[in-house]
Amino acid sequence: MDKFIVSARKYRPQNFSTVIGQAHITTTLKNAINNNQLAHAFLFCGPRGVGKTTCARILAKTINCESRTKDGEACNKCNSCISFDNGNSFNIHELDAASNNGVDEMRKLIEQIRFAPQAGQYKVYIVDEVHMLSTNAFNAFLKTLEEPPPYAIFILATTEKHKILPTILSRCQIFDFKRITINDTVEHLEEIIKKEKIVAEKTALHFIAQKSEGCLRDALSILDKIVSFTGGKITYKNTLEHLNILDEDYYFKLLDQMQHQQLADALLLFDEINQKGFEGDTFLEGYTEFIRNLLVCKDEKAAKLLEVAEEFKPRYVENAAKIEIGWLIASLNIINDSLIQYKQTRNKKLHVELLLIKLAYLKQAIEITTTESGLSKKKIIDTVKAVSFKAIPITLAPHSTKVENVSTAKKNTTAVLLIEEPKKTIKSIAAPIINQENPIPEKTTAKLGSLSKIRQQIASQHNKEVLSTTLNIEKLSEAWGLFIEKLQLQNNHSAATNFKNAELKIVDEHSFEIITESNIQQKFIEGERASLVTHLQDFFNDRILKYQLLLIEKEMENTDENVKAINTKEHFNILTEQYPLIKILKEKLKLDL
Repeated sequence: MDKFIVSARKYRPQNFSTVIGQAHITTTLKNAINNNQLAHAFLFCGPRGVGKTTCARILAKTINCESRTKDGEACNKCNSCISFDNGNSFNIHELDAASNNGVDEMRKLIEQIRFAPQAGQYKVYIVDEVHMLSTNAFNAFLKTLEEPPPYAIFILATTEKHKILPTILSRCQIFDFKRITINDTVEHLEEIIKKEKIVAEKTALHFIAQKSEGCLRDALSILDKIVSFTGGKITYKNTLEHLNILDEDYYFKLLDQMQHQQLADALLLFDEINQKGFEGDTFLEGYTEFIRNLLVCKDEKAAKLLEVAEEFKPRYVENAAKIEIGWLIASLNIINDSLIQYKQTRNKKLHVELLLIKLAYLKQAIEITTTESGLSKKKIIDTVKAVSFKAIPITLAPHSTKVENVSTAKKNTTAVLLIEEPKKTIKSIAAPIINQENPIPEKTTAKLGSLSKIRQQIASQHNKEVLSTTLNIEKLSEAWGLFIEKLQLQNNHSAATNFKNAELKIVDEHSFEIITESNIQQKFIEGERASLVTHLQDFFNDRILKYQLLLIEKEMENTDENVKAINTKEHFNILTEQYPLIKILKEKLKLDL
Protein backbone atom coordinates (compact mmCIF):
# COMPACT_ATOMS: atom_id res chain seq x y z
CA MET A 1 0.00 0.00 0.00
CA ASP A 2 1.48 3.32 -1.10
CA LYS A 3 1.88 5.98 1.51
CA PHE A 4 -0.64 8.82 1.14
CA ILE A 5 0.72 12.26 0.32
CA VAL A 6 -1.50 15.27 0.75
CA SER A 7 -2.31 17.27 -2.36
CA ALA A 8 -0.53 20.38 -1.06
CA ARG A 9 2.78 18.46 -1.15
CA LYS A 10 2.06 16.14 -4.04
CA TYR A 11 1.14 18.94 -6.45
CA ARG A 12 3.59 21.54 -5.20
CA PRO A 13 4.92 23.55 -8.18
CA GLN A 14 8.39 22.53 -9.37
CA ASN A 15 9.05 25.46 -11.70
CA PHE A 16 7.88 29.05 -12.18
CA SER A 17 5.30 28.21 -14.88
CA THR A 18 3.30 26.02 -12.49
CA VAL A 19 3.02 28.66 -9.74
CA ILE A 20 -0.62 29.78 -9.42
CA GLY A 21 -1.68 33.42 -9.29
CA GLN A 22 1.76 35.04 -8.85
CA ALA A 23 2.70 35.87 -12.45
CA HIS A 24 3.98 39.34 -11.49
CA ILE A 25 6.62 37.75 -9.25
CA THR A 26 7.60 34.72 -11.33
CA THR A 27 8.10 36.88 -14.44
CA THR A 28 10.35 39.28 -12.52
CA LEU A 29 12.47 36.47 -11.10
CA LYS A 30 12.89 34.74 -14.48
CA ASN A 31 13.96 38.01 -16.11
CA ALA A 32 16.46 38.64 -13.31
CA ILE A 33 17.95 35.16 -13.83
CA ASN A 34 18.17 35.53 -17.61
CA ASN A 35 19.74 39.01 -17.37
CA ASN A 36 22.10 37.95 -14.57
CA GLN A 37 20.73 40.66 -12.26
CA LEU A 38 20.11 38.64 -9.15
CA ALA A 39 20.09 40.50 -5.86
CA HIS A 40 21.93 39.03 -2.89
CA ALA A 41 18.83 39.22 -0.60
CA PHE A 42 15.13 38.76 -1.27
CA LEU A 43 12.14 39.22 1.02
CA PHE A 44 8.97 37.32 0.11
CA CYS A 45 5.98 38.57 2.10
CA GLY A 46 2.27 37.94 1.84
CA PRO A 47 -0.62 35.85 3.26
CA ARG A 48 -0.21 32.21 4.20
CA GLY A 49 -0.39 29.50 1.57
CA VAL A 50 0.13 31.65 -1.52
CA GLY A 51 3.54 30.30 -2.64
CA LYS A 52 6.27 32.22 -0.80
CA THR A 53 8.36 29.22 0.28
CA THR A 54 7.59 27.43 -3.00
CA CYS A 55 8.92 30.34 -5.06
CA ALA A 56 12.00 30.53 -2.82
CA ARG A 57 12.76 26.86 -3.47
CA ILE A 58 12.16 27.18 -7.22
CA LEU A 59 14.48 30.22 -7.33
CA ALA A 60 17.20 28.33 -5.43
CA LYS A 61 16.80 25.34 -7.75
CA THR A 62 16.78 27.40 -10.94
CA ILE A 63 19.89 29.53 -10.27
CA ASN A 64 21.95 26.36 -9.64
CA CYS A 65 20.56 24.47 -12.65
CA GLU A 66 23.32 23.39 -15.02
CA SER A 67 21.23 23.71 -18.20
CA ARG A 68 18.38 26.18 -17.87
CA THR A 69 15.76 26.53 -20.59
CA LYS A 70 15.32 29.61 -22.76
CA ASP A 71 12.43 30.76 -20.55
CA GLY A 72 14.66 30.74 -17.47
CA GLU A 73 13.20 27.52 -16.02
CA ALA A 74 15.07 24.64 -14.37
CA CYS A 75 15.61 21.59 -16.57
CA ASN A 76 14.77 19.03 -13.81
CA LYS A 77 17.30 16.64 -15.45
CA CYS A 78 20.74 17.78 -14.33
CA ASN A 79 22.48 16.55 -11.18
CA SER A 80 21.72 19.77 -9.32
CA CYS A 81 17.99 19.57 -10.05
CA ILE A 82 17.79 15.86 -9.24
CA SER A 83 19.62 16.29 -5.94
CA PHE A 84 17.32 19.19 -5.08
CA ASP A 85 14.20 17.12 -5.84
CA ASN A 86 15.54 14.30 -3.69
CA GLY A 87 16.43 16.65 -0.84
CA ASN A 88 20.18 15.93 -1.07
CA SER A 89 21.45 19.28 -2.29
CA PHE A 90 24.24 20.87 -0.21
CA ASN A 91 23.77 24.29 -1.80
CA ILE A 92 20.34 24.97 -0.35
CA HIS A 93 19.82 25.50 3.38
CA GLU A 94 16.45 26.13 5.03
CA LEU A 95 16.10 27.65 8.47
CA ASP A 96 12.83 27.79 10.38
CA ALA A 97 13.10 31.06 12.28
CA ALA A 98 10.04 30.19 14.37
CA SER A 99 11.97 27.48 16.25
CA ASN A 100 15.53 28.79 15.69
CA ASN A 101 15.12 32.44 16.55
CA GLY A 102 18.06 32.99 18.89
CA VAL A 103 21.37 34.71 18.29
CA ASP A 104 23.30 31.41 18.61
CA GLU A 105 21.45 29.84 15.66
CA MET A 106 22.14 32.93 13.58
CA ARG A 107 25.87 32.77 14.39
CA LYS A 108 25.98 29.14 13.24
CA LEU A 109 24.37 30.19 9.97
CA ILE A 110 26.92 32.98 9.50
CA GLU A 111 29.80 30.51 10.07
CA GLN A 112 28.46 28.23 7.31
CA ILE A 113 28.40 31.11 4.84
CA ARG A 114 32.21 31.34 4.88
CA PHE A 115 32.52 28.08 2.92
CA ALA A 116 32.05 28.24 -0.84
CA PRO A 117 29.71 25.75 -2.58
CA GLN A 118 31.26 22.42 -3.65
CA ALA A 119 29.04 22.22 -6.74
CA GLY A 120 27.00 24.87 -8.47
CA GLN A 121 27.31 28.65 -8.43
CA TYR A 122 25.37 29.74 -5.36
CA LYS A 123 24.63 28.75 -1.81
CA VAL A 124 21.05 29.73 -1.05
CA TYR A 125 19.79 30.28 2.50
CA ILE A 126 16.00 30.28 2.92
CA VAL A 127 14.86 31.71 6.26
CA ASP A 128 11.15 31.02 6.74
CA GLU A 129 9.00 33.05 9.19
CA VAL A 130 11.84 35.52 9.53
CA HIS A 131 9.73 37.92 11.61
CA MET A 132 10.09 35.46 14.53
CA LEU A 133 13.81 36.21 14.93
CA SER A 134 14.78 38.05 18.08
CA THR A 135 16.21 41.54 17.98
CA ASN A 136 19.69 40.27 18.86
CA ALA A 137 19.51 37.70 16.06
CA PHE A 138 18.50 40.43 13.60
CA ASN A 139 21.38 42.63 14.71
CA ALA A 140 23.86 39.73 14.37
CA PHE A 141 22.55 39.08 10.86
CA LEU A 142 22.72 42.69 9.64
CA LYS A 143 26.36 42.88 8.53
CA THR A 144 26.32 39.55 6.74
CA LEU A 145 23.04 40.43 5.00
CA GLU A 146 24.46 43.74 3.81
CA GLU A 147 27.79 42.44 2.44
CA PRO A 148 27.57 38.67 1.91
CA PRO A 149 30.05 36.64 -0.14
CA PRO A 150 29.39 36.72 -3.91
CA TYR A 151 28.17 33.12 -3.91
CA ALA A 152 25.62 33.58 -1.06
CA ILE A 153 21.97 34.49 -1.65
CA PHE A 154 19.43 34.99 1.14
CA ILE A 155 15.70 34.48 0.66
CA LEU A 156 13.60 35.60 3.64
CA ALA A 157 9.90 34.69 3.85
CA THR A 158 7.32 36.16 6.23
CA THR A 159 3.62 36.71 6.69
CA GLU A 160 4.07 39.82 8.83
CA LYS A 161 6.35 42.30 7.15
CA HIS A 162 5.56 45.05 9.63
CA LYS A 163 7.40 43.14 12.40
CA ILE A 164 10.71 43.15 10.56
CA LEU A 165 13.29 45.82 11.39
CA PRO A 166 13.60 48.64 8.84
CA THR A 167 17.35 47.97 8.63
CA ILE A 168 16.56 44.47 7.31
CA LEU A 169 13.95 45.73 4.87
CA SER A 170 16.36 48.26 3.36
CA ARG A 171 18.87 45.50 2.51
CA CYS A 172 16.39 43.26 0.60
CA GLN A 173 14.44 43.23 -2.62
CA ILE A 174 10.84 43.00 -1.44
CA PHE A 175 8.24 40.92 -3.31
CA ASP A 176 4.62 41.17 -2.15
CA PHE A 177 2.58 38.04 -2.85
CA LYS A 178 -1.16 38.44 -3.29
CA ARG A 179 -4.06 36.17 -2.46
CA ILE A 180 -5.07 33.59 -5.04
CA THR A 181 -8.29 34.53 -6.82
CA ILE A 182 -11.30 32.23 -6.69
CA ASN A 183 -11.19 31.56 -10.43
CA ASP A 184 -7.50 30.58 -10.31
CA THR A 185 -8.16 28.29 -7.36
CA VAL A 186 -11.10 26.61 -9.11
CA GLU A 187 -9.05 26.02 -12.27
CA HIS A 188 -6.22 24.48 -10.24
CA LEU A 189 -8.64 22.23 -8.36
CA GLU A 190 -10.17 21.07 -11.66
CA GLU A 191 -6.73 20.04 -12.91
CA ILE A 192 -6.07 18.04 -9.74
CA ILE A 193 -9.43 16.18 -9.76
CA LYS A 194 -8.82 15.19 -13.37
CA LYS A 195 -5.45 13.71 -12.44
CA GLU A 196 -6.92 12.00 -9.37
CA LYS A 197 -10.04 10.85 -11.30
CA ILE A 198 -12.40 12.46 -8.82
CA VAL A 199 -16.00 13.40 -9.73
CA ALA A 200 -16.84 16.93 -8.52
CA GLU A 201 -19.39 19.61 -9.35
CA LYS A 202 -17.97 22.98 -10.30
CA THR A 203 -20.29 24.73 -7.83
CA ALA A 204 -18.78 22.62 -5.03
CA LEU A 205 -15.24 23.55 -6.12
CA HIS A 206 -16.27 27.20 -6.13
CA PHE A 207 -17.41 26.94 -2.52
CA ILE A 208 -14.11 25.27 -1.58
CA ALA A 209 -12.20 28.13 -3.19
CA GLN A 210 -14.43 30.65 -1.45
CA LYS A 211 -13.90 29.01 1.94
CA SER A 212 -10.09 29.01 1.50
CA GLU A 213 -10.08 32.86 1.28
CA GLY A 214 -7.25 33.07 -1.25
CA CYS A 215 -5.03 30.44 0.39
CA LEU A 216 -4.31 27.66 -2.15
CA ARG A 217 -2.85 25.35 0.47
CA ASP A 218 -6.07 25.56 2.48
CA ALA A 219 -8.10 24.83 -0.65
CA LEU A 220 -6.10 21.66 -1.31
CA SER A 221 -6.45 20.57 2.31
CA ILE A 222 -10.22 21.09 2.18
CA LEU A 223 -10.38 19.13 -1.07
CA ASP A 224 -8.57 16.16 0.49
CA LYS A 225 -10.89 16.25 3.47
CA ILE A 226 -14.09 16.32 1.40
CA VAL A 227 -12.84 13.54 -0.87
CA SER A 228 -12.38 11.36 2.21
CA PHE A 229 -15.80 12.41 3.50
CA THR A 230 -17.71 11.75 0.27
CA GLY A 231 -15.76 8.80 -1.08
CA GLY A 232 -14.57 10.58 -4.21
CA LYS A 233 -17.89 12.14 -5.30
CA ILE A 234 -18.01 15.83 -4.44
CA THR A 235 -21.45 17.43 -4.77
CA TYR A 236 -22.90 20.79 -3.89
CA LYS A 237 -24.93 19.50 -0.94
CA ASN A 238 -22.27 17.40 0.77
CA THR A 239 -19.77 20.24 0.36
CA LEU A 240 -22.11 22.64 2.14
CA GLU A 241 -22.68 20.06 4.87
CA HIS A 242 -18.99 19.44 5.39
CA LEU A 243 -17.90 23.10 5.28
CA ASN A 244 -20.76 24.22 7.55
CA ILE A 245 -21.93 26.72 4.93
CA LEU A 246 -25.59 27.74 4.78
CA ASP A 247 -27.34 27.08 1.49
CA GLU A 248 -27.99 30.29 -0.46
CA ASP A 249 -31.57 29.16 -1.07
CA TYR A 250 -32.28 30.07 2.55
CA TYR A 251 -31.07 33.61 1.94
CA PHE A 252 -33.22 34.00 -1.17
CA LYS A 253 -36.28 32.74 0.74
CA LEU A 254 -35.53 35.10 3.62
CA LEU A 255 -35.13 38.03 1.22
CA ASP A 256 -38.54 37.37 -0.31
CA GLN A 257 -40.10 37.17 3.16
CA MET A 258 -38.49 40.45 4.18
CA GLN A 259 -39.84 42.20 1.09
CA HIS A 260 -43.39 40.97 1.74
CA GLN A 261 -43.15 41.58 5.53
CA GLN A 262 -43.81 37.92 6.34
CA LEU A 263 -42.26 38.09 9.79
CA ALA A 264 -43.70 34.81 11.07
CA ASP A 265 -42.30 32.87 8.11
CA ALA A 266 -38.91 34.54 8.55
CA LEU A 267 -38.74 33.60 12.23
CA LEU A 268 -39.71 30.00 11.44
CA LEU A 269 -37.04 29.86 8.72
CA PHE A 270 -34.38 31.08 11.14
CA ASP A 271 -35.51 28.50 13.69
CA GLU A 272 -35.05 25.81 11.04
CA ILE A 273 -31.56 27.14 10.29
CA ASN A 274 -30.73 27.19 14.00
CA GLN A 275 -31.89 23.60 14.46
CA LYS A 276 -29.52 22.48 11.70
CA GLY A 277 -26.62 23.59 13.88
CA PHE A 278 -25.83 27.00 12.38
CA GLU A 279 -25.02 29.66 14.97
CA GLY A 280 -26.34 33.19 14.76
CA ASP A 281 -23.00 34.74 13.82
CA THR A 282 -22.59 32.28 10.93
CA PHE A 283 -26.05 33.21 9.69
CA LEU A 284 -25.38 36.95 10.03
CA GLU A 285 -22.03 36.79 8.24
CA GLY A 286 -23.55 34.79 5.39
CA TYR A 287 -26.53 37.14 5.10
CA THR A 288 -24.21 40.15 5.08
CA GLU A 289 -22.26 38.69 2.16
CA PHE A 290 -25.54 37.85 0.43
CA ILE A 291 -26.82 41.47 0.69
CA ARG A 292 -23.41 42.70 -0.45
CA ASN A 293 -23.64 40.52 -3.57
CA LEU A 294 -27.09 41.91 -4.34
CA LEU A 295 -25.76 45.45 -3.98
CA VAL A 296 -22.88 44.63 -6.34
CA CYS A 297 -25.35 43.37 -8.97
CA LYS A 298 -27.16 46.73 -9.05
CA ASP A 299 -24.38 48.25 -11.18
CA GLU A 300 -22.91 46.61 -14.28
CA LYS A 301 -19.47 48.12 -13.57
CA ALA A 302 -19.27 46.34 -10.21
CA ALA A 303 -20.69 43.04 -11.50
CA LYS A 304 -17.18 41.62 -11.84
CA LEU A 305 -16.86 41.80 -8.04
CA LEU A 306 -19.59 39.17 -7.69
CA GLU A 307 -17.73 36.09 -6.41
CA VAL A 308 -20.39 33.39 -6.63
CA ALA A 309 -20.84 30.26 -8.69
CA GLU A 310 -21.91 30.77 -12.30
CA GLU A 311 -25.21 28.99 -11.65
CA PHE A 312 -26.24 31.59 -9.05
CA LYS A 313 -25.30 34.77 -10.95
CA PRO A 314 -28.56 35.04 -12.98
CA ARG A 315 -30.56 34.56 -9.81
CA TYR A 316 -28.64 37.32 -8.03
CA VAL A 317 -29.12 39.72 -10.94
CA GLU A 318 -32.85 38.96 -11.15
CA ASN A 319 -33.46 39.57 -7.44
CA ALA A 320 -31.24 42.66 -7.30
CA ALA A 321 -33.33 44.33 -10.01
CA LYS A 322 -36.47 44.05 -7.86
CA ILE A 323 -35.04 45.61 -4.70
CA GLU A 324 -34.34 49.28 -4.05
CA ILE A 325 -30.73 50.20 -3.43
CA GLY A 326 -31.75 52.21 -0.36
CA TRP A 327 -33.18 49.11 1.32
CA LEU A 328 -29.97 47.16 0.65
CA ILE A 329 -27.75 49.88 2.13
CA ALA A 330 -29.94 50.26 5.21
CA SER A 331 -30.01 46.47 5.68
CA LEU A 332 -26.22 46.24 5.50
CA ASN A 333 -25.93 48.95 8.13
CA ILE A 334 -28.37 47.22 10.50
CA ILE A 335 -26.78 43.77 10.04
CA ASN A 336 -23.30 45.18 10.59
CA ASP A 337 -24.38 46.78 13.88
CA SER A 338 -25.99 43.51 14.92
CA LEU A 339 -22.78 41.59 14.18
CA ILE A 340 -20.75 43.99 16.33
CA GLN A 341 -23.16 43.59 19.26
CA TYR A 342 -23.58 39.82 18.83
CA LYS A 343 -20.65 38.78 21.03
CA GLN A 344 -21.81 41.00 23.90
CA THR A 345 -25.41 39.83 23.99
CA ARG A 346 -26.47 36.90 26.16
CA ASN A 347 -29.55 35.65 24.31
CA LYS A 348 -28.05 35.08 20.86
CA LYS A 349 -31.19 33.75 19.22
CA LEU A 350 -33.34 36.64 20.45
CA HIS A 351 -30.73 39.09 19.18
CA VAL A 352 -30.99 37.66 15.64
CA GLU A 353 -34.79 37.55 15.81
CA LEU A 354 -34.86 41.26 16.71
CA LEU A 355 -32.73 41.89 13.64
CA LEU A 356 -35.24 40.03 11.46
CA ILE A 357 -38.06 42.13 12.92
CA LYS A 358 -36.20 45.33 12.00
CA LEU A 359 -35.54 44.12 8.47
CA ALA A 360 -39.12 42.97 7.97
CA TYR A 361 -40.54 46.43 8.75
CA LEU A 362 -37.62 48.47 7.43
CA LYS A 363 -39.66 50.01 4.64
CA GLN A 364 -42.11 51.43 7.17
CA ALA A 365 -39.34 52.92 9.33
CA ILE A 366 -37.15 54.84 6.89
CA GLU A 367 -37.22 56.22 3.39
CA ILE A 368 -33.99 56.48 1.39
CA THR A 369 -34.03 58.72 -1.67
CA THR A 370 -31.40 59.66 -4.24
CA THR A 371 -30.56 63.37 -4.41
CA GLU A 372 -27.91 65.44 -6.17
CA SER A 373 -25.62 65.18 -3.14
CA GLY A 374 -26.08 61.40 -2.90
CA LEU A 375 -28.29 59.09 -0.86
CA SER A 376 -30.33 60.69 1.92
CA LYS A 377 -32.08 58.75 4.70
CA LYS A 378 -35.27 60.07 6.23
CA LYS A 379 -37.27 58.58 9.07
CA ILE A 380 -40.87 58.17 8.00
CA ILE A 381 -41.98 58.63 11.62
CA ASP A 382 -40.82 62.25 11.39
CA THR A 383 -43.53 62.99 8.82
CA VAL A 384 -46.36 61.42 10.80
CA LYS A 385 -48.78 63.92 12.28
CA ALA A 386 -50.28 63.53 15.71
CA VAL A 387 -53.90 62.43 15.99
CA SER A 388 -56.16 65.43 16.51
CA PHE A 389 -59.08 65.29 18.96
CA LYS A 390 -62.08 67.50 19.45
CA ALA A 391 -61.89 70.12 22.14
CA ILE A 392 -63.27 69.02 25.50
CA PRO A 393 -64.05 71.72 28.10
CA ILE A 394 -62.21 71.32 31.37
CA THR A 395 -63.82 72.58 34.57
CA LEU A 396 -61.39 73.96 37.12
CA ALA A 397 -61.92 74.12 40.86
CA PRO A 398 -62.40 77.56 42.49
CA HIS A 399 -59.35 79.64 43.39
CA SER A 400 -58.01 79.79 46.91
CA THR A 401 -59.27 82.33 49.41
CA LYS A 402 -56.30 84.61 48.80
CA VAL A 403 -57.19 85.01 45.16
CA GLU A 404 -60.91 85.39 45.93
CA ASN A 405 -60.15 88.47 48.03
CA VAL A 406 -58.67 90.21 45.03
CA SER A 407 -61.93 90.43 43.15
CA THR A 408 -65.33 89.00 44.02
CA ALA A 409 -66.09 88.75 40.32
CA LYS A 410 -63.36 86.14 39.88
CA LYS A 411 -64.46 83.65 42.58
CA ASN A 412 -65.51 80.94 40.14
CA THR A 413 -63.31 80.44 37.11
CA THR A 414 -64.06 78.29 34.10
CA ALA A 415 -61.29 77.30 31.67
CA VAL A 416 -62.30 76.05 28.21
CA LEU A 417 -60.01 74.46 25.57
CA LEU A 418 -60.66 76.02 22.16
CA ILE A 419 -59.51 75.38 18.60
CA GLU A 420 -58.30 78.56 16.97
CA GLU A 421 -59.49 79.23 13.41
CA PRO A 422 -58.07 82.29 11.61
CA LYS A 423 -60.36 85.11 10.54
CA LYS A 424 -63.46 83.53 12.10
CA THR A 425 -65.53 84.44 15.12
CA ILE A 426 -64.68 82.06 17.90
CA LYS A 427 -67.40 80.89 20.21
CA SER A 428 -67.06 78.60 23.17
CA ILE A 429 -69.44 76.83 25.46
CA ALA A 430 -68.99 77.55 29.14
CA ALA A 431 -68.94 74.78 31.66
CA PRO A 432 -71.35 75.05 34.58
CA ILE A 433 -70.10 76.99 37.56
CA ILE A 434 -69.09 74.72 40.39
CA ASN A 435 -69.80 75.93 43.91
CA GLN A 436 -71.56 74.83 47.02
CA GLU A 437 -74.96 75.98 45.81
CA ASN A 438 -74.68 74.08 42.52
CA PRO A 439 -72.95 70.78 43.35
CA ILE A 440 -72.19 68.15 40.76
CA PRO A 441 -74.90 65.51 40.53
CA GLU A 442 -73.97 62.02 41.56
CA LYS A 443 -74.59 60.71 38.07
CA THR A 444 -71.81 62.85 36.64
CA THR A 445 -69.23 61.36 38.97
CA ALA A 446 -69.97 57.80 37.87
CA LYS A 447 -67.56 56.13 35.53
CA LEU A 448 -68.67 56.08 31.90
CA GLY A 449 -68.03 53.23 29.51
CA SER A 450 -66.76 55.24 26.57
CA LEU A 451 -65.53 58.63 25.47
CA SER A 452 -68.72 59.26 23.51
CA LYS A 453 -70.83 59.13 26.68
CA ILE A 454 -68.53 61.67 28.32
CA ARG A 455 -68.90 64.00 25.34
CA GLN A 456 -72.69 63.64 25.37
CA GLN A 457 -72.84 64.37 29.09
CA ILE A 458 -70.65 67.47 28.81
CA ALA A 459 -72.52 68.70 25.74
CA SER A 460 -75.84 68.38 27.60
CA GLN A 461 -74.53 70.46 30.48
CA HIS A 462 -73.16 73.31 28.35
CA ASN A 463 -76.00 75.62 27.51
CA LYS A 464 -74.58 79.11 27.93
CA GLU A 465 -72.37 81.14 25.63
CA VAL A 466 -69.39 82.98 27.02
CA LEU A 467 -69.30 86.58 25.98
CA SER A 468 -65.99 88.29 25.43
CA THR A 469 -65.12 91.43 27.43
CA THR A 470 -64.37 94.60 25.48
CA LEU A 471 -60.71 95.66 25.57
CA ASN A 472 -60.29 99.12 27.11
CA ILE A 473 -57.70 100.76 29.30
CA GLU A 474 -59.74 100.37 32.50
CA LYS A 475 -60.31 96.63 32.07
CA LEU A 476 -56.75 96.18 30.89
CA SER A 477 -55.40 97.95 33.99
CA GLU A 478 -57.62 95.76 36.16
CA ALA A 479 -56.35 92.57 34.51
CA TRP A 480 -52.79 93.90 34.71
CA GLY A 481 -53.17 94.51 38.44
CA LEU A 482 -54.54 91.01 39.02
CA PHE A 483 -51.55 89.53 37.27
CA ILE A 484 -49.15 91.62 39.38
CA GLU A 485 -50.85 90.31 42.52
CA LYS A 486 -50.39 86.74 41.23
CA LEU A 487 -46.69 87.41 40.81
CA GLN A 488 -46.49 88.73 44.37
CA LEU A 489 -48.27 85.63 45.69
CA GLN A 490 -45.60 83.57 43.89
CA ASN A 491 -42.89 85.66 45.64
CA ASN A 492 -41.70 86.91 42.25
CA HIS A 493 -41.29 90.49 43.46
CA SER A 494 -38.67 91.47 40.87
CA ALA A 495 -41.03 90.71 38.01
CA ALA A 496 -43.93 92.36 39.83
CA THR A 497 -41.93 95.60 40.21
CA ASN A 498 -41.09 95.68 36.49
CA PHE A 499 -44.71 95.01 35.58
CA LYS A 500 -45.79 97.97 37.75
CA ASN A 501 -43.37 100.32 35.94
CA ALA A 502 -44.61 99.30 32.47
CA GLU A 503 -47.00 101.50 30.46
CA LEU A 504 -50.02 100.12 28.60
CA LYS A 505 -51.47 101.45 25.35
CA ILE A 506 -54.56 100.16 23.48
CA VAL A 507 -54.01 99.60 19.73
CA ASP A 508 -57.33 98.07 18.67
CA GLU A 509 -60.05 95.83 20.13
CA HIS A 510 -57.78 92.73 20.06
CA SER A 511 -54.27 94.11 20.68
CA PHE A 512 -52.34 96.49 22.90
CA GLU A 513 -48.74 97.61 23.50
CA ILE A 514 -46.52 97.23 26.57
CA ILE A 515 -43.92 100.02 26.76
CA THR A 516 -40.77 99.44 28.82
CA GLU A 517 -37.89 101.73 29.69
CA SER A 518 -34.94 99.30 29.82
CA ASN A 519 -33.72 95.93 28.59
CA ILE A 520 -33.96 94.45 32.07
CA GLN A 521 -37.61 95.44 32.39
CA GLN A 522 -38.30 94.03 28.93
CA LYS A 523 -36.65 90.66 29.78
CA PHE A 524 -38.67 90.30 33.00
CA ILE A 525 -41.95 90.87 31.14
CA GLU A 526 -40.91 88.61 28.28
CA GLY A 527 -40.07 85.85 30.79
CA GLU A 528 -43.71 85.74 31.93
CA ARG A 529 -45.13 85.70 28.38
CA ALA A 530 -46.83 82.29 28.58
CA SER A 531 -48.66 82.88 31.86
CA LEU A 532 -49.46 86.51 30.93
CA VAL A 533 -51.11 85.54 27.62
CA THR A 534 -53.18 82.83 29.32
CA HIS A 535 -54.26 85.25 32.07
CA LEU A 536 -55.31 88.03 29.70
CA GLN A 537 -57.13 85.71 27.26
CA ASP A 538 -59.04 84.16 30.15
CA PHE A 539 -59.87 87.57 31.60
CA PHE A 540 -61.19 89.04 28.33
CA ASN A 541 -62.34 85.67 26.97
CA ASP A 542 -60.55 86.58 23.74
CA ARG A 543 -58.34 83.87 22.24
CA ILE A 544 -56.91 86.16 19.56
CA LEU A 545 -55.90 88.82 22.06
CA LYS A 546 -52.24 89.76 21.57
CA TYR A 547 -49.75 92.38 22.63
CA GLN A 548 -46.51 93.93 21.43
CA LEU A 549 -43.56 94.64 23.71
CA LEU A 550 -41.75 97.92 22.97
CA LEU A 551 -38.56 99.39 24.42
CA ILE A 552 -38.43 103.20 24.60
CA GLU A 553 -35.52 104.58 26.60
CA LYS A 554 -36.10 107.96 28.15
CA GLU A 555 -33.39 110.60 28.09
CA MET A 556 -32.11 111.83 31.44
CA GLU A 557 -32.93 115.48 32.01
CA ASN A 558 -30.12 117.56 33.61
CA THR A 559 -31.79 119.75 36.16
CA ASP A 560 -28.52 121.33 37.16
CA GLU A 561 -26.65 123.17 34.41
CA ASN A 562 -23.42 122.97 36.41
CA VAL A 563 -23.45 119.15 36.41
CA LYS A 564 -20.68 117.80 34.19
CA ALA A 565 -20.55 114.30 32.71
CA ILE A 566 -17.55 112.25 33.82
CA ASN A 567 -15.83 109.27 32.19
CA THR A 568 -15.14 105.85 33.64
CA LYS A 569 -11.68 106.68 34.95
CA GLU A 570 -12.90 109.80 36.77
CA HIS A 571 -15.76 107.79 38.20
CA PHE A 572 -13.29 105.16 39.48
CA ASN A 573 -11.09 107.83 41.10
CA ILE A 574 -14.08 109.22 42.97
CA LEU A 575 -14.99 105.73 44.20
CA THR A 576 -11.43 105.04 45.40
CA GLU A 577 -11.43 108.26 47.39
CA GLN A 578 -14.57 107.17 49.20
CA TYR A 579 -13.68 103.44 49.35
CA PRO A 580 -9.87 102.87 49.31
CA LEU A 581 -10.32 99.08 49.38
CA ILE A 582 -11.58 99.13 45.79
CA LYS A 583 -8.16 100.26 44.59
CA ILE A 584 -6.43 97.47 46.57
CA LEU A 585 -8.86 94.93 45.11
CA LYS A 586 -8.13 96.14 41.57
CA GLU A 587 -4.37 95.83 42.06
CA LYS A 588 -4.48 92.35 43.66
CA LEU A 589 -6.81 90.90 41.04
CA LYS A 590 -5.05 92.80 38.23
CA LEU A 591 -8.31 94.21 36.92
CA ASP A 592 -8.73 96.67 34.08
CA LEU A 593 -11.31 99.39 33.70
